Amino acid sequence: MILALLMVFSFVNAKAETDTIYVNTDKDIERISADLDSLVSSWYVKLALMNNPMVELDSMGVELSDSIYAARLKNINSLITLPYNSIIRNHIHVYTIKQREKFDVVLGLTDYYFPMIEDIFDSYGLPNELKYMAVIESALNPVAVSRAGATGMWQFMLSTGKAYGLTVNSIIDERRDPVKATHAAARYLLDLYDIYEDWVLVIAAYNCGPGNVNKAIRRSGNKKDYWDIYYRLPRETRGYIPQFVAAAYASTYFAEHNLKPIPVKFPIATDTIMLNKDIHFSQISEVLGIPLAEIKTLNPAYKTGLVPASSKPQPLTLPITYIGEFIDLADSIHNYKADVYVNKKSDVDPSTSTNVPTSVAGKTKLTYTVKEGDNLGFIAAWYNVGLSDLRYWNDIYSNTIRIGQKISVYVDNNKTEYYSNINEISFSQKQASKGVAATLNTQPVQVAAQEVEYEGDYVVHVVRNGDTIWDIVKLYDGVSTNEVLALNNISNPQKIQVGQRLKIKRKS
Repeated sequence: MILALLMVFSFVNAKAETDTIYVNTDKDIERISADLDSLVSSWYVKLALMNNPMVELDSMGVELSDSIYAARLKNINSLITLPYNSIIRNHIHVYTIKQREKFDVVLGLTDYYFPMIEDIFDSYGLPNELKYMAVIESALNPVAVSRAGATGMWQFMLSTGKAYGLTVNSIIDERRDPVKATHAAARYLLDLYDIYEDWVLVIAAYNCGPGNVNKAIRRSGNKKDYWDIYYRLPRETRGYIPQFVAAAYASTYFAEHNLKPIPVKFPIATDTIMLNKDIHFSQISEVLGIPLAEIKTLNPAYKTGLVPASSKPQPLTLPITYIGEFIDLADSIHNYKADVYVNKKSDVDPSTSTNVPTSVAGKTKLTYTVKEGDNLGFIAAWYNVGLSDLRYWNDIYSNTIRIGQKISVYVDNNKTEYYSNINEISFSQKQASKGVAATLNTQPVQVAAQEVEYEGDYVVHVVRNGDTIWDIVKLYDGVSTNEVLALNNISNPQKIQVGQRLKIKRKS
């Protein structure tokens, strides 16, 4: 028991305990290495390396004494505590020794992205140091995708990204837009701080979710210090805070380790224009002679290269030297190979196609109109049908659908009434009722009705088994956790009960 307590609390200058306290560093190195490999393979980084042939990739790093690391961390001006221990030392070595060649590229990107992140975080009143989270989340790669599907510089999962106002569908993924995603990350971090009032726990919760942090706190006797709940956290999160501290250290003291930032030259000046007609990157590239990869780099949110601006104006960013020419040749660019790049077979209205069924035995045909934020997987889940069936019924062989497109769906005859109102309810309500009618023999809508029960200016949400405040907030647009807790006089978000009626302020 005494030995166990010593292992938990004796971190500083504990060089001999490295393998005992934290044995998963190799896994973290593997993940960090994957992030860095993805970054180095990107177009603008390859271009930077080509344009800097004299850069010497020094693979020789020097391990310093614990006292030097600890003293340097102490000298960093930070609102967030930056401790030092053997675990953190191991992660410092990842950036300054084991992966130093690739970290030079990350350092080059900090000159481009850090000023933007600092400006946005400052507008929200967030600590400047939180910018280092983007280093450990994605190595500052705006198009990074994890094995779990987390996407972008701030590694948002789809549901969290949507909950914080990011558009994600088959064509647009704003999780990949550095500016919009940073605003969303700022709002998420503020909501987490409203819960924990401790930036270290906020950083941990960003990584593993507040549910896991709350469980760790409860299992540790309601202790709210990161190092007190360390062993109760998921394995990855145990390495997350040490990685954060190490990223802060390496980004601050890179020169002392002979790390040399590789300058990544984005266009010095860009401009953004709003489009109201669909256009593809390839049309712009081939007519104006801009490298296709450069257009993709400047507009990472458009996943397929198509800018779907016909139903809703969309922004396009180009080097400023091409803006005038783009405006002058706009009609020519839109018409150039339009049948190849814009008018795809997958965009054909199913009602005009000769390859779709006209009826399905035992089922009723309904028509769903695609709205912003929809994708084929969501639509299939809302109607409880197979994705392959949905593709077959509509002669769709890609993931591309358009806002306003009509999608045919065949549902059981006895569930027609239940599903007929899906067109009319909000995205959050549709997500909340996924699969609800799957086991219904008639068309009762009791559960769905619960989602749209109103009292004056409020929506009433009845807590169900497994609900948490965070789950509930995600169901309603423009609502924060703090608002729900205050409106319902809840001081402890962990003590909501099944059947409890929560008021949610209705948003316009």
